[in-house]
Amino acid sequence: MAILKIGDKIQIKDAVVLAPMEDVTEKPFRMICKEFGADVVYSEFISSEALYRRVEKSLRKIDFDESERPIGIQIFGANDEPMVESARIVESFNPDIIDINYGCWVKNVVKNNAGAAMLKQPDRMVELTRLVVQSVKLPVTVKTRLGWDRKSIVICDVARRLEDVGISALTIHCRTREDAHKGEADWSWVAKVKQIVSIPVILNGDVKSAQDVKRAFDETGCDAVMIGRAAIGNPFIFHEAKHFLQTGKIPEPPNVRQRIDVCLRHLKMNIEYKGERLGLVEFRKFYSGYLKNLPNASKVRSKVVVSESYNEIEEILMNYCKQLEEGAVSEIKQEFEIEEPTTF
Repeated sequence: MAILKIGDKIQIKDAVVLAPMEDVTEKPFRMICKEFGADVVYSEFISSEALYRRVEKSLRKIDFDESERPIGIQIFGANDEPMVESARIVESFNPDIIDINYGCWVKNVVKNNAGAAMLKQPDRMVELTRLVVQSVKLPVTVKTRLGWDRKSIVICDVARRLEDVGISALTIHCRTREDAHKGEADWSWVAKVKQIVSIPVILNGDVKSAQDVKRAFDETGCDAVMIGRAAIGNPFIFHEAKHFLQTGKIPEPPNVRQRIDVCLRHLKMNIEYKGERLGLVEFRKFYSGYLKNLPNASKVRSKVVVSESYNEIEEILMNYCKQLEEGAVSEIKQEFEIEEPTTF
């Protein structure tokens, strides 16, 4: 049995955690994932430079609902004063955790020496972390990767030094920056890090199912498992993982109506949070997950992503749901002009 202990308030058995993801882990999605069993949720990462300048859009990313607790707010950056000040700003909103991103691999982040670029300069990473830890009273955690590339895996040394400057937990995405999302995540490094630090270690990377969650705990001895891309449009994965860990059995997957109902409720929350135009447009990334493996899903998705109102999308999806429940695949085929129906 693993126990995730962060600070004085967080102590969770076999914790399954929602990963911070840019443009994904906003308030509505976090609330949905929490409802389905995510033990801890994280905000999308927020630029320390933008918080330092009090940019309204970035300040709004800190907003969270009390139902989301425990919640971590993640910041990224490369400069002392903006990182320290942004950590203080985040602390003023009173989340449960302040997390530092040293793992983002995208070019626009690393070119400014932030995110995974810090893996090329561990001394700088450690010093910046020390400054943040000393500037706030909340627990500070770090999310990073194995190293810049396969020739420079520094995670063991970095983990030890980050613990020494006071972080409360470490999340390891088990790839390098060079890997991005390619190739297989190497979980073996989590077990190695666990042998040399006493702080909690959270595993991230290639966690795609409830079985993966259990295997991660069993194989590595990690203190928690973090799910990222597999949760997009699939908040049900948290319920499945928690149920499997507790009972050893995979629960029945959500049926078509449950998936459509949650999709529409999530969409409505997104619209309430962002307004109809932005709420509709920025929700498009979630349809693939909610409709995954359903008959003719790609054609249905192509229709809803160009719809301009919630009512229109609701009508399309509820009609689709009704046809699936009635086994009317031929009617779906005709409506969406599909030559070959996909099988369940």
